[in-house]
Order: sequence, then structure tokens, then C-alpha cells
Amino acid sequence: MDYVISLLGPMTNGALVTLKLFFITLVLSIPLGLALALMRLSRIRALSTAVGGYIWLMRGTPLMLQLLFVYFALPFVPYIGMRLPDFPAAVVAFALNYAAYFAEIFRAGIQSVDRGQYEGAKVLGMSYGQTMRRIVLPQMWARILPPVSNETITLVKDTSLIYVLALNDLLRVARGVVQRDFTFTPFIVAAAFYLIMTLVLTWGFQYLEKRYAKYDA
Repeated sequence: MDYVISLLGPMTNGALVTLKLFFITLVLSIPLGLALALMRLSRIRALSTAVGGYIWLMRGTPLMLQLLFVYFALPFVPYIGMRLPDFPAAVVAFALNYAAYFAEIFRAGIQSVDRGQYEGAKVLGMSYGQTMRRIVLPQMWARILPPVSNETITLVKDTSLIYVLALNDLLRVARGVVQRDFTFTPFIVAAAFYLIMTLVLTWGFQYLEKRYAKYDA
């Protein structure tokens, strides 16, 4: 037990790196995903096609490959040639990747709203922006909570991929202690940290789903 307690300090520091990446990714990817969803539904065919291609690319290639590309290959891209530090590179890769997934969730949520409500808003003299803000998006949020919950929980676990950039996240700290002490106990402690984080998220989304269910009733 004393050994496990001694692990809590470094493991907590690693968990803070994990949580930092998690929250920054959410803050960036959710609004970006919503913007991409709206562009995907645009009547401008070129814009819709371009966004569709972007979503296909980000969802069709591994996140780890995207991490390595942003960190190692981005400096060699013509007209960009920018080298990002390890953590900003991770943020860029995660935000761009998860924005694509959220975009598809948001698109499905928007399309699930009955077309009659758009027509009713038009009769009332609402603009497209007002219709989306006051009628469509509030209903969308209630309907997409389950898939958003799944993606958010997946994000917590995907943060472990940043070990390839030598960032001292939770998994890398655990791995370092395992190699030093020749025991698998740090991996068990790391698993407990991940389980606690996902449990808190699960409770939070369950609360939100019940709250919106009351309004739907």
C-alpha cells in the first residue's frame, strides 16, 4: 500500500497533463465541429464537398498518424514549414481529429429535426441564423448527448497516444515507473485513474440526458 501511495504524486502530475489535453481539445473541437457540420449542410456544393473530404480524411486515418504528421512532417509542408512544440502539436492533431467526428454527430442531430419546424420559423419571419440558434440547435443538443458522451469518453482514453511525442501524460509516467521498478502495479494505478475520469464523465452525461428527457416529456 505504501508503494501505491508513493505512485500517486507522479501519477497525478501525469493525469493533469492528460486532463489539460482533454479539456483544451473539447473547447476547440466542439465549436469547430459545429461549424464544420453547418458547412457540410451548406447549399454551396464546393464548400460541402470540401468539408466532406476533410471529414473523410480525418476519420479515415489513425489519430496516431495524424499526431506524427503534425509534429514531424508539418515543418516540411510547402508554404507552412512550421514546427510546433510537442504539446501544441498534440492539441492541433486532437482538435482537428475530434472536430471531424463531432461534425458528423452534429450534422446528424441537425438533420433529425423535423423540416416542418424550419418552415414554421420561416413563416414567423426568422432568419436562418435565428432558426438555428433558437429552434434547431437546442433540440439537436438534447438528441446528440449519447454519441457525444461516447466520443468524449473515447477522447479520455485516446489522450494516451501522446506518449509517442514523449509527453509525460498518465500512461507515459506509468510506463516509466514500470521500467524502473519492474512491476505492473503502476499500470493498475493508471487504469484506476482512467476509470475514475470516465466514471465522472459518465455520471455527468447521464445527468444531462435525464435533464433533457424531462424537457422532452
